[in-house]
Amino acid sequence: MERRVFGKTGLEVSVVGFGGAPVGFLGTAQAQVSLMLNALLDRGMNLIDTAAMYAGSEEAIGEAVAHRRSGLVLVTKCPNPMADGPDCWGAAGITASIERSLRRLRTDCVDVALLHSCGPDVLQKGEALEALVRARQAGKIRFAGYSGDNEVAIHAAGLPGVAVIETSVNLTDQANLTGVLPLAKARGIGVIAKRPIANSAWKPLSQQQGMYADYAKTYTERFQAMGLSLADLGLKGDPAVVWPQVALRFTLGQAGVHAAIVGTCRPAHAEANLAAAALGPLPERSVASIRAAFARAEKASGGVWSAQT
Repeated sequence: MERRVFGKTGLEVSVVGFGGAPVGFLGTAQAQVSLMLNALLDRGMNLIDTAAMYAGSEEAIGEAVAHRRSGLVLVTKCPNPMADGPDCWGAAGITASIERSLRRLRTDCVDVALLHSCGPDVLQKGEALEALVRARQAGKIRFAGYSGDNEVAIHAAGLPGVAVIETSVNLTDQANLTGVLPLAKARGIGVIAKRPIANSAWKPLSQQQGMYADYAKTYTERFQAMGLSLADLGLKGDPAVVWPQVALRFTLGQAGVHAAIVGTCRPAHAEANLAAAALGPLPERSVASIRAAFARAEKASGGVWSAQT
């Protein structure tokens, strides 16, 4: 699998990484998580992303891959506001979250720790990021960063100590293409694209699993408003197969993106994502059609389609 140098971190990451939210939120069996992750590692994937708030995800990933820690680029996000309470963004809260993640992931160091979608007030106060910097100095993490979108991600990309940004980039979520990505690229920041296949926005919401029926609603509505067909992109084939390929290839082709994390509970879907990435970037005509459809639909909506947080 293609690997890219992950900005100024110097790490090399597979262009497709594993997103750990679904295996936590959907309660995927440990045997299936272990089978899927080890198959992906065998295929050359080395990037795994999770978070303290993805219930059960860190534990499942730790169980699955701790024996293969060498060579992995392991990313987690902290803290978990729903479980840790209102003081979780303080230094003590961030430090406790990191220590807990290390235990759950069965490692003594994570490669990247990201502040998980905190507001601008947390970044401006500085205490949370300073706690990550101290964790780096203590050898608990290798690099610090921020996961989020829009103006807050732009602010984070300009802060000393931020080496990695995780942000939304997909065919129905293009705001960060002109805001976050250029700044991140100029500063040598490693960029992970989240939601690269737009939560399967081409699928009816009735076919989404669990919480994702609500989670995917905005992207589904945007996709419908964009009115794209495969023929518009000069492509053909089974939409259920081709649209995920189109979405992932669109995201990976954006300047400044080093990797895209795709969350799934199904080994067959994970394999399909690797195959899609191997097809390379979309033709320029297809990319132009997607960008134009987004711009038209956004204008027709009468509002601004900010990135989804």
